[in-house]
Amino acid sequence: MDWLDAVKWDEQGLVPVIAQEAASGDVLMFAWMNREALHKTAELGRAVYYSRSRRKLWFKGEESGHVQTVHDIRLDCDNDVVLLKVTQLGHEPGIACHTGRHSCFFQRHENGQWVTVEPVLKDPESIYK
Repeated sequence: MDWLDAVKWDEQGLVPVIAQEAASGDVLMFAWMNREALHKTAELGRAVYYSRSRRKLWFKGEESGHVQTVHDIRLDCDNDVVLLKVTQLGHEPGIACHTGRHSCFFQRHENGQWVTVEPVLKDPESIYK
C-alpha cells in the first residue's frame, strides 16, 4: 500500500498540518498539504505546503528564506492530521510566521481579549520584497 493512501484527505484533497519546532516543542504554524506536497516534503526533507489562496505548492521559505528542515513526519490516530517536527532556518531565533514572529500563535486570550505576547523579530517589509 502506498503510504500516502493511509492519509484521510478532505474533499479538496488536503490534510491539515502542524509544524512543531523539534528542539523547543513550540508549535510554529498550521498549514495545508495536498498529496504532492506531502510526498515532496518526505522526499526533500524540507517543508512543502499547499497554498489554498494561490492554489499551488508553497515551498516554505521560497520568498522569506525561512526554510523548515523536516526531521519527523507523523500522522495522528485518525489519519487526518499531519505533524511535522522541524528546525526553522533563516534567522536566529527561527521565524515561522509571515508577521516576522517565531510562531504564528503569538496572541493569547487574556480577560476577554487577544493580547500579543511574542515580539516581531524581523520587520515583514524587509522579509518579503
